[in-house]
Amino acid sequence: MSLHWENFVFAIVAFAALYFLLNKYAFGPLLGVMEERRKLIAGQIESAEKNRLEADRLLAEQQKALQDVRGEAREIIELAKASSKKQSESIIEQAKEEAARLKDGALRDIEDEKNKAISALRSQVSAMSVMIASKIIEKQVDEKSQSQLVEQYLKEAGSKQ
Repeated sequence: MSLHWENFVFAIVAFAALYFLLNKYAFGPLLGVMEERRKLIAGQIESAEKNRLEADRLLAEQQKALQDVRGEAREIIELAKASSKKQSESIIEQAKEEAARLKDGALRDIEDEKNKAISALRSQVSAMSVMIASKIIEKQVDEKSQSQLVEQYLKEAGSKQ
């Protein structure tokens, strides 16, 4: 096989023309599309990174807000406990005061009733004494009759009460 230089030159010219045409019409637009695709992917990666950073920031804010709310809830619970304790102590104190007032009133009522009973007993005793004295005066009796008469009047007085 012999090498023909005309074929060699024709092949080189054909290759150069093909390369020129492919470079102008195929490789340029293909490389342009690939560059646009690279830029689009790089933009999406950058956007995704920004979104991730924003999501991390929002998550941190939400966690801080949640901690703040939990702290406030604890404070409210503590205030409610303190308030209920204070209120229960106040109710107990009022109940003690009311019990003491009722006790004092009952003691006064008992003392009044006692005084009335003593007064009534005194008036009955004095009335009985007068009645016994008048009966004794009406009857001049001996000592035995007198003691029977006193016992009879005491029995009568006992049955009246």
